[in-house]
Amino acid sequence: MLSTIQSILSNFRPEDALDIAIVSYIVYKMLGFIQDTRAMQLVKGIVIIVVAFFVSDMFNLYLLNWLLKSLVTMGLFAVVVLFQPELRRALEQVGRKNIMNTNSFRNIDKSKAVEAVAAIVAAIDDFSATRTGALIAIERETMLNDIIETGVVVDAEISVRLLGNLFYEGSPLHDGGVIIRGARIHAASCVFPLTEKKNIGRNLGTRHRAGVGLSEVCDALVIIVSEETGVVSICEDGKIRRFVDMKTIEKTLLNMYLPSEAGMYGKVAQFVRRKGGKHDAK
Repeated sequence: MLSTIQSILSNFRPEDALDIAIVSYIVYKMLGFIQDTRAMQLVKGIVIIVVAFFVSDMFNLYLLNWLLKSLVTMGLFAVVVLFQPELRRALEQVGRKNIMNTNSFRNIDKSKAVEAVAAIVAAIDDFSATRTGALIAIERETMLNDIIETGVVVDAEISVRLLGNLFYEGSPLHDGGVIIRGARIHAASCVFPLTEKKNIGRNLGTRHRAGVGLSEVCDALVIIVSEETGVVSICEDGKIRRFVDMKTIEKTLLNMYLPSEAGMYGKVAQFVRRKGGKHDAK
C-alpha cells in the first residue's frame, strides 16, 4: 500500500491537480443540483449497490457479485432514462449561460420600460392588497416559446387593468401564469413546470411550485402573489424569496429593464407623470 502511494506521488503532475479540482467541482455541482429531488434517492440507491458490489468481490461472494455486476452494467443504460429530467435541466442551465452578457431589454424605449415597471409594481401591489393570486414570468435571454404554446397569446401593452383582468377569478385566463416579453404582455394562462424540490415550504401551493419550477429551467424572473395571504415572492435560478416588498420589486425590475439607471429606484411614478403617462391602478 505504501509503495503504491509513493508511486502515485512520484508521478503526480500539476495537470493532475487541475484535473482533480475540475472533477471535484463537477461532482460538487451535480450533488447540489440533485439535492432535495427524487434523483437524490436514486443516487443513494446506486451508492448502496456499488458498495455491495465491492464487498461481494472482497469476500468472494461469487453469485451476489455476478448479480450486482449485471445490474451495474444494465444500470448504465437505465441512468439516462431515470435522470432524464435532471439531465435536461442541467443542459438547459449550461446552454442558457450568456457569454456575451447582452441585455434583452436594450431595444426598449426608456419611457416605455419605466411605464412597464410602474404598471407591474402597481398591479402586484393591488394583488397583494386584495389577495388576488398571481403568477408572472418576465422573459430574459431564454425564450419561453414552449411555455407560451401552453397558453393564449395576448401581445398587449402592460397595464394594471389588463393584468387585473387576466388574474380576476372570474376570467377564463386566470388559471396559469402570464409571460411578459419586453414591455408587452405576451401570453396568459400558461402552464409552468412544477419543481420537484421538497424544501420550499409545506404551506406553499401549486402556484409557488410552478414559479420555482420555471425558474429552474430558464433565466426568467417569476413574481408570485399568494391568494391565501397576499404575500409576494420572487423566484430566480430555482430559489424563492418570500415576503418581498414593493420597493424590492421595483428595484429588481428596474435592474432588468434599465440597469444603468440605478438612481431611479423609488422614482418610477414621478418619471411616468413627467413623461405624461397615466397610472391606471385606480
